[in-house]
Amino acid sequence: MQVIGTEIPAVKRVVPKRFGDDRGWFSETYRADALMAGGIADTFIQDNQSFSAQAGTLRGLHFQLAPAAQAKLVRVLSGAILDVAVDLRQGSPTYGRHVAVRLDAQTAEQLYVPVGFAHGFCTLEPDTMVAYKVSAYYSAAHDRNLLWNDPDLAIAWPVDAAQAMLSDKDKAAPRLNALGYVF
Repeated sequence: MQVIGTEIPAVKRVVPKRFGDDRGWFSETYRADALMAGGIADTFIQDNQSFSAQAGTLRGLHFQLAPAAQAKLVRVLSGAILDVAVDLRQGSPTYGRHVAVRLDAQTAEQLYVPVGFAHGFCTLEPDTMVAYKVSAYYSAAHDRNLLWNDPDLAIAWPVDAAQAMLSDKDKAAPRLNALGYVF
């Protein structure tokens, strides 16, 4: 398992090794000691899974406030996504910037999103299933979101606003300049 930095050092790509033969392949998808060696020290306590029937389904940008703030380790079980993490950390030199990575079931690459980041994804294929570990339990009282297509974020989503399939909550999310510092 390799842990590789991104343009925002706190966000990391996790690339598991696959061991294949004529039957298929085997892979370790989570290994705490390998993640720790790569700078990921979170204890993950809950697994989540989502299914999106159509390409262009957009989920996000979501985060939870302290004391329920969550780090996430995201992977795709079927299909493909554009996975995005936006830095919301006060005083961070990359505040308001984002990392966008394609994740798919074929490569099995994962994205580590630390506490202090909003997270979201857009499905690139129909019948996409995403699984992710989180470091804190879901808390409705601490649940927040950020407008997915805020022009100040300049995220190059693979779908425009008219085509994106969004929840009502995500359609009504505030822009970054209305959030202020949350972490």
